[in-house]
Amino acid sequence: MSDSVTAGPAAWVNLPDVAAKLDVSISKVHQMLRDGQLLAVKRDGIRQVPAELLANSNVLKHLPGVLTLLRDAGYNDEEALRWLYEPDSDLDGNAALGLAGHRAREVKRRAQALGF
Repeated sequence: MSDSVTAGPAAWVNLPDVAAKLDVSISKVHQMLRDGQLLAVKRDGIRQVPAELLANSNVLKHLPGVLTLLRDAGYNDEEALRWLYEPDSDLDGNAALGLAGHRAREVKRRAQALGF
């Protein structure tokens, strides 16, 4: 990963902490990653999740759908992370932040357009 990608998320959460935050087992977090409901990349040798993708004790509502669209468009996890954190002032700063706010529909529309 390039420095620009690792600089995108404001904070990172390791998988055991994700499990605690979501109040699920670590095996459930691994299942969520396999099922495409959550995104994690290796940072400093440890798989971590961008903190912005977690809202309170849940995964952002629209994240699994956007990840599916990105994967269908051929994006791997690092490319999806890069796309989510690419600066975009129309999306409240970037797509990851847009998903957490009122711009989620626009983020999904843009992700869907990548497949065409």
